Amino acid sequence: MGRLQTLREFSLLRWLRDGRQSRRLILLIVFIALLLDNMLLTVVVPIIPSYLYSADHDHSSVKNQTASPEHSTVTSNNFHTIYSYYDSSTMMTGNASEQTTARPESFPIPTTQAPVSSTTEPQSDCPKKDSVLLNENVKVGLLFASKATVQLITNPFIGPLTNRIGYQIPMFAGFCIMFISTIMFAFSKSYTLLFLARSFQGIGSSCSSVAGMGMLASVYTDDEERGNAMGIALGGLAMGVLVGPPFGSVMYEFVGKTAPFLILAVLALLDGALQLFVLQPSKAEPESQQGTPLFTLLRDPYILIAAGSICFANMAIAMLEPALPIWMMETMCSRKWQLGVAFVPASISYLIGTNIFGILAHKMGRWLCSLIGMLLVGVSILCVPFAKNIYGLIVPNFGVGFAIGMVDSSMMPIMGYLVDLRHVSVYGSVYAIADVAFCMGFAIGPSTGGAIARSIGFPWLMTIIGIIDILFAPLCFFLRSPPAKEEKMAILMEHNCPAKTRMYTTQDSVQHYQLEEEEESECDE
Repeated sequence: MGRLQTLREFSLLRWLRDGRQSRRLILLIVFIALLLDNMLLTVVVPIIPSYLYSADHDHSSVKNQTASPEHSTVTSNNFHTIYSYYDSSTMMTGNASEQTTARPESFPIPTTQAPVSSTTEPQSDCPKKDSVLLNENVKVGLLFASKATVQLITNPFIGPLTNRIGYQIPMFAGFCIMFISTIMFAFSKSYTLLFLARSFQGIGSSCSSVAGMGMLASVYTDDEERGNAMGIALGGLAMGVLVGPPFGSVMYEFVGKTAPFLILAVLALLDGALQLFVLQPSKAEPESQQGTPLFTLLRDPYILIAAGSICFANMAIAMLEPALPIWMMETMCSRKWQLGVAFVPASISYLIGTNIFGILAHKMGRWLCSLIGMLLVGVSILCVPFAKNIYGLIVPNFGVGFAIGMVDSSMMPIMGYLVDLRHVSVYGSVYAIADVAFCMGFAIGPSTGGAIARSIGFPWLMTIIGIIDILFAPLCFFLRSPPAKEEKMAILMEHNCPAKTRMYTTQDSVQHYQLEEEEESECDE
């Protein structure tokens, strides 16, 4: 019996050791981390606008109810209505007319006033376009943007940090912070606490996304394999975006606000346990090479074009998230569960787009895939305001999600490729830039989108971001054949070894390198 237990423990230790060396298991961990992070990101989309509006509406109703008894007391002290069953007449008496009510039988005062009805007008599910609803655009937009803003500030520190201490510790730190943020969301009832929970999530997201993408880029060195792996990892992001809004809206409608966040907290604990046993964060090793400085990468025009594509494509959906539910409440009288279901077509199509073009973009040219995606984002977003009901949102939202999937699955691998081609092959900083671009879209989008929707209307908001995407699309052409820097080629040629010199070839507008393992071993000898 003891021998059997020893064999099981040995098998478990061997599985963990093999798992730390398994690229597929690392890909699974990154997939789950992005899935849960983006579920938390989007589960609040249908909950927060309705929750804040209900809280503000109930607060104003309580004020009116507490003020009404005083008003009725004053009215009752001044005027009284007496109905006579004898002659079916009604007399109004009060402080100013007490002298005339001394002989009511002599001076009957018939009245033609309408009877007071005990029933009130049926209340509509559609909120009125009042100042409370318009202010929600700004409040919700700022709350949604807080996460991306904090993530934007944190990323420049996380990128260089991963270059020094490795990817495992920041990855595990991201899980811990996400778990705390999820608990805060579950039990926060005020706008201030929800704002803090959303902001705190930004720090955890920065750790998870930068470390996760950098880890994949370091273990998948082949350009085609890296594109496929990142397409799968972005599928986790897409799954989170897909499941989050409907999951949040249904749970909020039928269970309550706390339930979806508690479920996410349990799933986060399982992910943390997997990271702890497989990655063993305490034994992380730093990068052997010193990476290119962050500001040097930011001066690279090709990296900036790729980052701009990520930013403006995701800014479209970032503007939709806070503004679309409020516009649906205002124009379509949508119920709570519909506010999240409206995003399902975009989420499904994003999942499809990332999985298809993670493989296809390498063959057709990532620059071309991104260019078409940017154009499709612009056209689809322009069609959103023409919807008259929730069914009219299916096609435009599907187009938006599919197009963003094309852009993300193309630009994420090309970021690592540009570093291989033009800089030192250490990926923490460049994926910090990619995450900064992603966060800029989700920071600028909701914060400015809410104000624009309030001032000039939701249709004009969609028109502005749609035109921006269409105008930016032609810049992707410059990524067709980016040149290698002379300094990088000189460093590679110094080794005077064909395996250490990366041979760049052009195939259908896609550059890639090939390393021969046999030659590499000979050069090492």
